[in-house]
Amino acid sequence: MAIDPERPFQPIAIALLTVSDTRTPADDTSGDILAGRITAKGHSLAARTIERDDVPALVARLSGWLDDPEIDCIITTGGTGLTGRDVTPEALEQLKVANSGKDIPGFGELFRWLSYQTIGTSTVQSRALAILAQGKYIFALPGSNGAVKDGWDGILNEQLDSRNRPCNFVELMPRLKEV
Repeated sequence: MAIDPERPFQPIAIALLTVSDTRTPADDTSGDILAGRITAKGHSLAARTIERDDVPALVARLSGWLDDPEIDCIITTGGTGLTGRDVTPEALEQLKVANSGKDIPGFGELFRWLSYQTIGTSTVQSRALAILAQGKYIFALPGSNGAVKDGWDGILNEQLDSRNRPCNFVELMPRLKEV
């Protein structure tokens, strides 16, 4: 895998959602890390907010972003653990079913493999995942600073770069709504 300098970089518009009952804009460090990496790469931060761990609230926020033609992709951070309040995967499942979407199982598998290199077997507690709904990617990362770095630096940095070879998520975007 490598960046092909002959191909043009295609910036995309990314919405960023922090899922937390406790974080505020003042202490959303994982959201800050992702926002910084998104814009440093050359993409635009189309929207950013914090939403509590609540399935209906998450589904409503994400549905609005799926309907927004100015948003190409969504990244969430938080709510992917095992506790009762961790409900991001359940919200994404509802979106996937409601929109005849698809799972992207390799994302969660690769995330946990990368995370294992950093935190060892504790990575089994992560339910990081990705889906495709309404022709848009939604990537759900855990809420720790280390996890968002692993997810962005190890996967999304390359896969959201149109120059990445042999293939990338961006080049598939025009075909994601095919029937």
